[in-house]
Amino acid sequence: MYLKIFQNIRAKLLTRLSETRFRPMTQKALGVGAAGDRTFPVDRMAEDLIISELESSGLPLSIISEEYGRKEINGGGKTVLIDPIDGSKNAVSGIPFYCTSIAIAEGDTIGSVAVAYVVNLINGDEFRAEKGKGAFLNNERISTQQEDEFFLVAYEAQAPGKDILRILPLLARSHKTRCLGATALDLAYLAYGAISVFVSPSPSRSFDFGAGWLLAKEAGAVCTDITGSSIDAVEIGLKKSAPLLASANELLHDRALQLLHG
Repeated sequence: MYLKIFQNIRAKLLTRLSETRFRPMTQKALGVGAAGDRTFPVDRMAEDLIISELESSGLPLSIISEEYGRKEINGGGKTVLIDPIDGSKNAVSGIPFYCTSIAIAEGDTIGSVAVAYVVNLINGDEFRAEKGKGAFLNNERISTQQEDEFFLVAYEAQAPGKDILRILPLLARSHKTRCLGATALDLAYLAYGAISVFVSPSPSRSFDFGAGWLLAKEAGAVCTDITGSSIDAVEIGLKKSAPLLASANELLHDRALQLLHG
C-alpha cells in the first residue's frame, strides 16, 4: 500500500535534486526546525514534497518530521517518521552522501515500526523493509555481514571530543572506520552487508534511525543502545532518545559491547 507512494516521492525528489548541484556552503539556513537543527532550503523542499504526496494519498496519517514537527493528515492515523534529508549537512557542504528516510509505526515506540523506506538521493538506491518480511535493496533481498570481523565500523559523532573517545576502543579494532554523516543510510548499508557495525554514542531521534533500525533488523542485524539494552520501548517523537549500536550479527555485537565497556 505504501510502496507506490514512496516510489512516487523518490522519483520526484531525484528529479528536483538533479536540477541543482550543491556547491559548498552556498545554502543559507532558513531558521531552526521543530527538532532543533538548522533548516536549509533543501530540507524544506524535500519535506514539502513528501507531505504533499502523503496528503494526496488520502491515507489518514500522523506525521512526525524533523522540520515541520507534528501534523495530522486526513484526520490522523498511523505514525509516519520522516527525515526529509538525513545528512543535510553533507548536502549543503557538497558531500554526496545523504538520503530521505520514512518509517511507518503502528504504535508509539520504536518497536512498533512496521515499514521502512530509505532512498539514497545521490544514486537512487532504494532500501525497503516490512516487519517480518525481510529487507530489500532495489527489489533484491539483502542480509548483513556474516563474518566475525570488524571490516568497517561506521559511527556518528555529534560531539566529537566526547563521542570519539567513548568509542575509540571499538574503532581501534576495526580494519577501517568511517564517519559518513547520515544515520539512516549508515544503517541501510549495514543491512546490505557493507558495514560491520554502526555506533552513535550520543542520543539520536526516532526519525533519524526508525527506518534504518527496521532495515537492519530485517536483514539480520542486532540493534540496541550502546549498553546492550533494547531500544524497542523507546518512545518515538522529536526529542533525542537513544544512543545506538547496530551490529551485523550477534557475535560482532557481543564483541563490540565488550570493547565499549571492557
